[in-house]
Amino acid sequence: MNFTPSTRKGPVGVAVIGAGNISKQYLDNLTVFPDLKVLVITDLFEDAAEARAKEYGIPEWGGPEKALNHPDVEIIVNLTIPAAHVEVATAAVNAGKHVWTEKPFSLDRESGLGLLKAADAAGIRLGTAPDTFLGAGIQTALRLIQRGDIGTPLTAMTTFQTPGPESWHPNPAFLFQHGAGPLFDMGPYYLTTLVQAFGSIHKVAAVGSKAKEVRVIGSGPKAGEEFTVEVPTHVSAMAQFESGASSHSVFSFESPRARMGFVEITGTEATISLPDPNYFTGDIRLWRAGDEDWTTIPATGPANGRGMGALDMARAIRAGVPHRATGDLAYHVLDSMVSISESIDSGTFVNVESSAPVSTALPEDWAPETATL
Repeated sequence: MNFTPSTRKGPVGVAVIGAGNISKQYLDNLTVFPDLKVLVITDLFEDAAEARAKEYGIPEWGGPEKALNHPDVEIIVNLTIPAAHVEVATAAVNAGKHVWTEKPFSLDRESGLGLLKAADAAGIRLGTAPDTFLGAGIQTALRLIQRGDIGTPLTAMTTFQTPGPESWHPNPAFLFQHGAGPLFDMGPYYLTTLVQAFGSIHKVAAVGSKAKEVRVIGSGPKAGEEFTVEVPTHVSAMAQFESGASSHSVFSFESPRARMGFVEITGTEATISLPDPNYFTGDIRLWRAGDEDWTTIPATGPANGRGMGALDMARAIRAGVPHRATGDLAYHVLDSMVSISESIDSGTFVNVESSAPVSTALPEDWAPETATL
């Protein structure tokens, strides 16, 4: 895409489509970043949009069309359920709006590629969660790796294990349907981090299992209701990167013991332990041969939370430069997850045909709370 500076000046107008649970985490930040102006929030359930609007002082609310047709909106923040991500993002592209969408980018390669091509043809930017890799924790670790503190990165291990979200989520069934499960729900955080550290994934192999065909909602107004599990709830995946490095990852909703946020990268000189990629900060630990214990390194840089990626895209729109959490990166992660699913079904290695460049580092003094536009 040929990026040119925006002709508009001042804060970038934003509309949010989707007023569910995740919208609160976004709006806590989007409504206080001075370079953004949240103009409208919409939802198929307009009462939910109205409640969020009044909670955050957003001037307008209604159905999705109100966001798509708003003349001052430049970025649509798409917080709908995974099955609706591509449909809503495509509608935004057709309306001439840039799009920031929650993960996963899409549920399959065909729709994801279609969205990429439509956006490119229209000169529209796509940005996609997770933007957690832009936070101080992962960015500090990446700076250490790129500086050579562990030598040449060779291998990685990551682990995400929980009993499953049905115990606490009031409406968890969608997290066990096609396009979700532990791989598609949590995989983007871990795989995006690995791609930033190693570069693009070349091929994958995986096994998967499903411990229960039916699960029971444990809390909220639907407590006691049963729902069907459609996808593997335990995935063990290997990846080989174009660089020759390799990783092993576990994604599981089947472990009574919760083990989340484990990411270790080993290089020729040392091993680095990264903070939880689902969060924006956390200490980094470094172990070198001969050390008696880990050395703890505090994270430096911004760690404001969800919405940092949308802000980075807004500033990039005004400046006419590339943003960091791109649609190409999100599609490559999606392609890798689909390939992992295909490997589970086929019992063979599967090549990942897409690739994505490593994103430019975020400056340590990048300040979301400072007005720059």
